[in-house]
Amino acid sequence: QVQLVESGGGLVQAGGSVRLSCAASGRSFNVYTMAWFRQAPGKEREFVAAISWGGISTYYVDSVKGRFTISRDNAKSTVYLQMTTLKPEDTAVYYCAAKRFGAVRTTEDTEYDNWGQGTQVTVSS
Repeated sequence: QVQLVESGGGLVQAGGSVRLSCAASGRSFNVYTMAWFRQAPGKEREFVAAISWGGISTYYVDSVKGRFTISRDNAKSTVYLQMTTLKPEDTAVYYCAAKRFGAVRTTEDTEYDNWGQGTQVTVSS
């Protein structure tokens, strides 16, 4: 098990950038595939991006390709989501999730075992 804590959310104007961080505590961070999900008001939680435990492979939902970048620093047990060219429709609570030895294309939230508490990102037009 890992415990996850997100940070870095806030209010940003459309076209701006934000970097989210997710710090993990516990054992063996480097065997977990890490992912970011988001949930907008009145909508279901959706997959955003994932990165393999070694950081070699990444996978993104189409709507964020070319704008968001997921990365990880296993020495710091931290995963990041750099978000650029933000749009109002990116407004959501963003959650970090972890799956031990998960496939990087795992997009169903029920497949992930560990979750953070979420951080709000609000993009104003």
